Amino acid sequence: MSRVRAVELLLVELPLVHPFRTSFGEMREKRCIVVRVETDGAEGWGECVADVRPDFSEEFNDGAWIVLREFLAPALLGADTTDVESAERAFSGVRGHPMAKAALLNAILDAELRSDGTSLASWLGADKARVECGVSIGIAPSTELLLDHVEGYLAEGYRRIKLKIRPGADLERVRAVRATHPNILLSVDANAAYTLADAEVFRSMDDLGLLMIEQPLHHEDLVRHAELQAMLGTALCLDESIRSAAAAAAALELGACRIVNIKQGRVGGVLEARRIHDHCRENGVPVWCGGMLETGVGRALNLALAAMPGFTLPGDTSASARYFEHDLTRPFELASDGTMAVPSEPGIGVSPLPERLRACVSRRDVILPDRKSDKSGGPG
Repeated sequence: MSRVRAVELLLVELPLVHPFRTSFGEMREKRCIVVRVETDGAEGWGECVADVRPDFSEEFNDGAWIVLREFLAPALLGADTTDVESAERAFSGVRGHPMAKAALLNAILDAELRSDGTSLASWLGADKARVECGVSIGIAPSTELLLDHVEGYLAEGYRRIKLKIRPGADLERVRAVRATHPNILLSVDANAAYTLADAEVFRSMDDLGLLMIEQPLHHEDLVRHAELQAMLGTALCLDESIRSAAAAAAALELGACRIVNIKQGRVGGVLEARRIHDHCRENGVPVWCGGMLETGVGRALNLALAAMPGFTLPGDTSASARYFEHDLTRPFELASDGTMAVPSEPGIGVSPLPERLRACVSRRDVILPDRKSDKSGGPG
């Protein structure tokens, strides 16, 4: 174990190759906080999956920046020794903010593993060197364009197609995709855009052979999800509702879902994601690894997680080129068989490229043990 010498916060901005539309709205660029920790033995990297606005969750970049700078980083600096478990305990005094916590905890773990020469995948007990990949397709302007998108991603090799839906852009489009591709793994993701009054929409999807219906209702409403699940033959999957291992256990006990989407950046980092994985595996519940349009830093973490034994369904870890012309790290590429290699180098296996950081960073803050900081760049 070693001391944390400095914590660096970097606000990065990467344009997306194509706009990405969900029920929350449209994204044209990826703007996120990347965290670098410097310890006695190594440096480590983490990524905060919060966005510009508090829409997917209550966390957002400016708020996460303050929490990291004013509360989480000072909790680490100056301690005699800091490993990821002790850091997680130190953060328990800060209620909530799992995305901010995940970024810093993952960076600490990355530094630990780099110092030990151990890959994150092996530390997690991964049993796969490559993982199956699916793709999440945003809400297209028309059914015809959606079918073109699906055709293109299938040609690239993706093993599961997920369609974002919202009221008014749902059943007709899903039926069109299923009619055109009767044998593909197909799922839908509502991002909490519906209420129980819309149950007939989902009952009408029961004969479409969907792998799952993801997060149809409000993220806090496990009871209504349980009511809806009881009406359907198709499995519900929860995403935004799964904030922790405790939330996952409650959802399963209530019968609110039959599949769980684990996003390490949403639940507080790799340690909590592993706890959810372990609980689901012990109870025979399939899990898969979701994505948040991460840069290569977060994508590397997701691949290591998806290589664990309980991840039995294709996740959303698409190729870097799906989102960015130039990723923050070396790009992750999809093989023709629809799989992606899990990094085997120490730690998360990648680091941001210096030239990319120079091009993408719009704000920087270095927090030192005496709480002084070296700030540069304008406000986020």
